[in-house]
Amino acid sequence: MKKLLKEFSDFLKQYNVIGLAVAIIIGGKLNQFVTAFVNDLLMPAIFQPVLTSMRLGKIEEIQWYGIFWGKVISAGIDFLIVALIVFLLVRSFNKAAAKAKAAAELAAKRLEEKTKKD
Repeated sequence: MKKLLKEFSDFLKQYNVIGLAVAIIIGGKLNQFVTAFVNDLLMPAIFQPVLTSMRLGKIEEIQWYGIFWGKVISAGIDFLIVALIVFLLVRSFNKAAAKAKAAAELAAKRLEEKTKKD
């Protein structure tokens, strides 16, 4: 039993399961926020004249030959916003990692120069 708990602990550490769980929870909440933003704020503001002329309450009700184009448009805008947010996060992490790597290389170079002088 002790060995099993040790293996399980190693598994959690190796695959960073807790970090993954946190990312999934935050991602779900981000998705809820973006969906609400698009469906309840952005789409009515953009498509209000169209909705009024079609006598519809929500963008999701727009359909043509049985295809709900409003749902497709909403889902597409949701995707683009989430993809943009993820892109910006990854880009900022990459920039921070590059700065940290450059700082570490500079510190190593200075340390090497200092040890050569001594």
